[in-house]
Amino acid sequence: MNVAVTTNQISDVSDLPRNCSFDADDWRILARHWYAVALVRDVEEKGLVGAVLLDERLVVYKSGTEIVVANDICTHRGVPLTMGSNPDGNGVRCPYHGLQFGGGGKCVKVPAHPDNAIPGKLHLRSYPVVVRYGLVWTCLRPEEGEGAAKVPVMPHWDDKGFQQINCPHFDIAGFAGRQIEGFLDVAHFAFIHTETFADPDNPVVPAYETKPTDVGFEAEYYSTVGNYPHGKQDETPKDYLWLRHFRAHLPFTAHLTVHFPDGGRLSILNAATPVSARKTRLFVPIARNFDTDRPVQEVYDFNLKVFQEDAEMVEQQKPENLPLDPRMEAHIPADRSSINYRRGLRDLGLSHFFIA
Repeated sequence: MNVAVTTNQISDVSDLPRNCSFDADDWRILARHWYAVALVRDVEEKGLVGAVLLDERLVVYKSGTEIVVANDICTHRGVPLTMGSNPDGNGVRCPYHGLQFGGGGKCVKVPAHPDNAIPGKLHLRSYPVVVRYGLVWTCLRPEEGEGAAKVPVMPHWDDKGFQQINCPHFDIAGFAGRQIEGFLDVAHFAFIHTETFADPDNPVVPAYETKPTDVGFEAEYYSTVGNYPHGKQDETPKDYLWLRHFRAHLPFTAHLTVHFPDGGRLSILNAATPVSARKTRLFVPIARNFDTDRPVQEVYDFNLKVFQEDAEMVEQQKPENLPLDPRMEAHIPADRSSINYRRGLRDLGLSHFFIA
């Protein structure tokens, strides 16, 4: 389902969130891009959920059939709207004085003065919304025109025969750039993922190339490292070469298609939402055309283990944020994707070192 919602005009593009953890110029560049902030099913089930994007606290709520993303602060007396309620699925009600906000963040009810006209100053600052891949996406400082940022593409999500799966979101006490770089990295499998799918005796990374795209780059990587969970490795034909096709969508989203035997395809979107410069919320929609009769909980459990293996490293890396100056860290040939990723972030105009 693809739904675009037009919201109130955002006039001031110079202000930053309270206690912003990013360099101001970096924040303004990052705020032009789209990020996932909630699972659609969570909003549908709960009526409203809280989110934080680039240090900006948000409320995500239902107003009839519309999903709204707005600042999580009542315009009347500054109470977080996530403390409120979602009466009958029709907007968000502030718990302090009962003001109610509906579509587009507009204030639709002031209980203390039910017959008075509602001034525009009471309306919430709201943001554009796109519902795609079972996720709610938003952009804090959207731009218009041909070069404006767009929601990342996820191959196979809508293809016939593919099962759609949305893992529960996963929080990481680390920077989104470090997480995405780890997702693109292929040299750590034999050391980090040995409890889930990798072979500790198969650490060699064959040569691979990267190719630039309009939104980042892509890379195809062939190896004998399987992708079946341990216990299913014997399902791989002898001498099978696994193809992993990576697509990086700057700044903090990447996609992986894994080519399984007999035409099987596993499509994984890694959407790393920068909660702050030191915290990331990871959303991972998955599509596959094999094992579609297996319990979805198996996918949840397996991927949680993989996320935890990666997070243990990302949360310990120093410096915490991603150095974009290539002289600040050493590199090896297997880092071709990492080097291209950092170069792409520099080309966006981001600072040579993400300041936190």
